Amino acid sequence: MSSDPTTAQPQQAGEPWWNEALRVAIDAAHAGANELMARCGNAVVREKSPRDLVTDADTASQEAIRTLVGRAFPEFNFIGEEDTAQRNGFAAPQQADRPCWVVDPLDGTANYVHRLQNFAVSIALIQNGRPVVGVVLDPVYEECFTVVRGQGSRCDEAPIRVSGCDEIEQALIAFSFSANVRRDSPEVAQFTALLERAQAVRRLGSAALNLCYVAAGRLDGYWAPNVKPWDIAAGALLVEEAGGILTGVSGRPFNVWTASCLAAATGSLHEQMRQATSMNSPNR
Repeated sequence: MSSDPTTAQPQQAGEPWWNEALRVAIDAAHAGANELMARCGNAVVREKSPRDLVTDADTASQEAIRTLVGRAFPEFNFIGEEDTAQRNGFAAPQQADRPCWVVDPLDGTANYVHRLQNFAVSIALIQNGRPVVGVVLDPVYEECFTVVRGQGSRCDEAPIRVSGCDEIEQALIAFSFSANVRRDSPEVAQFTALLERAQAVRRLGSAALNLCYVAAGRLDGYWAPNVKPWDIAAGALLVEEAGGILTGVSGRPFNVWTASCLAAATGSLHEQMRQATSMNSPNR
């Protein structure tokens, strides 16, 4: 590599090691997906918390990914959803000057367990608090969404763009609930507010794919008040590079470590979604 990635600052599109990191991440995503598909239908399932499932496929996928990215970039930090340390609370890496892989080895575990075809492997590389590389691989439909900051978003090498929808009444919007949502949660009121205004609202079960679908123009917006960095890190960059608008749910600048997001195809739609849900939005 031409520069030391542990100290380099984000540079212009085409930074050599970013592109090398993308190639490694693609290989790692396929390795993780192979583990998922090999166990699909017979994975060992348990609850890591009430209504929050994990399988042996999650852990096998994560280890396959960790092996490949660790071999290529041993000096980078690594945060994976299934790391034991992360189950008791998430904290941003202390060595913030080092690039960090943020990995969801199986986004959409409940779908996977029930054999619903909406789950993915998500791999992002964070530098100085910003995603700079992202890969989301759907192993069922064999779609690979890829992005490098400053180089645009792609699906199977073809450029993708957001839909351009600017009216909430014409918008198809996805929504994510936390695993232990209650009927009196603000999330429920926010969902109802969007349901009343939007053309249609969907809960598809994979935050990573929701953001990919916004980036590709299949969805017009996505509301996620309670997610984790590994759920959305890669997809967030895909939306930005595809021309979409991305913030926290309150409209504040997006922070990958805080991990709430409001994604929309256009600024007008983003503002309408924010206003529709603002009475019940968490302050972040």
